[in-house]
Amino acid sequence: MRKRCLETVYKIAKEDKSVIFIGSDLGKGTLDEFKEDFPDRFFMEGISEQHVVSMAAGLALEGKKVYVNTIATFITRRCFDQNVIDLGLAKSNVRLIGNGGGLVYAPLGPTHLAIEDISIMRSIPNMTVLVPSDADEMERAVKASQSYEGPIYFRVAKGGDPVISHPENGFEIGKGITYRPPGPVTIVSTGILTKRAAEVSDRLKAEGHEVGVVHLHTIKPLDTKLLKNIFDRSKAVLTIEENTTIGGLSSAVADLYTEWDGDPLILKRIALRDEFPEKYGSQNDILKHYDLDTESIYEKTKGLCAKVERKSL
Repeated sequence: MRKRCLETVYKIAKEDKSVIFIGSDLGKGTLDEFKEDFPDRFFMEGISEQHVVSMAAGLALEGKKVYVNTIATFITRRCFDQNVIDLGLAKSNVRLIGNGGGLVYAPLGPTHLAIEDISIMRSIPNMTVLVPSDADEMERAVKASQSYEGPIYFRVAKGGDPVISHPENGFEIGKGITYRPPGPVTIVSTGILTKRAAEVSDRLKAEGHEVGVVHLHTIKPLDTKLLKNIFDRSKAVLTIEENTTIGGLSSAVADLYTEWDGDPLILKRIALRDEFPEKYGSQNDILKHYDLDTESIYEKTKGLCAKVERKSL
C-alpha cells in the first residue's frame, strides 16, 4: 500500500506542477524517479517532522499541493501542534501520509505503534482522515485528494494486504462503501479489517445469518447518511478497528448514535484497549491478542446474531 501510495503521488506530480513531495526519514531509493524528474519539487528534510509540517503548510499557503511522508507515530504525535495550527486552523492543502498505521511496526514496540493516530487526527478541526483497505483503494484515495480542499491524513498499512476493493465502487471522500447490505447485524469496519469483516459475513451467511458489512474508508468527515440508514435497518451494529477504543471509528459511530431518534439498537465494538501494547511479534499476533483476528470477530458477530434473533422471537 505504501509503495502504491507514493507511486500515485509521482503520477499526479507528472500531471500537476503544483504537487510537491516532502519526506523526513525515508529509505534509500524512495521516489528516486520523482527526485530525478522534479528535483525542485522533491525535498528530504531529515528527522525534523515538526519543521516538515510547517514547511509543507507554508508551501500550501503559496498555492502548492504538498504530500508529506513519514512514520505515522511521528507525523501525528510529534507534530500535533503543527497539525492543529498550521494545517487545521489554516485549512492548508497538505496531505500527510502516515506509514505504518495501527500495529504495522509491531516488532519495534509501543513507541512505533500508531494505536491512536485516527483518534489524534480526527480531533483536529478541518482535518480529513482516510483509512483505505488496500493498495488499489489507496491509489483512488490519493487521486481523489488532488481536488480536495483542506488537510488530509492518510493512514497507510504495511503493504501486501489482499486487495478487496472494487474499481466500480469508486472512491469519494466522505462516502462509505457497502460490501454486504445491512442486515439484522451489520459490521462497520475500516482499513485492512474490512476484509475480515467480509469473510465473517460470508461464513455466517452460509450458516443462515444475514450480516451486513460497510467499509468506511473515510473516518472524517463521517458518512452520516449511510450510518443512519444502517441504524434504521439493523438491530445491532458492531464496529471493528485497529485503533484504541477512545476517539476512533467506534467513538465516531457512537457519537452519531447519540443524535439518533429512531428505534434503539445494540452497539458493540472490537478495538485496541486503552493501553500501550506490551507484546512484540507480528501485526497479526497483536491483532489476535486484541480479538481482531477473523475467528474472534466471527465469534463476537455470531453472538450478536443469536442475541438479535432471540429478541425477535
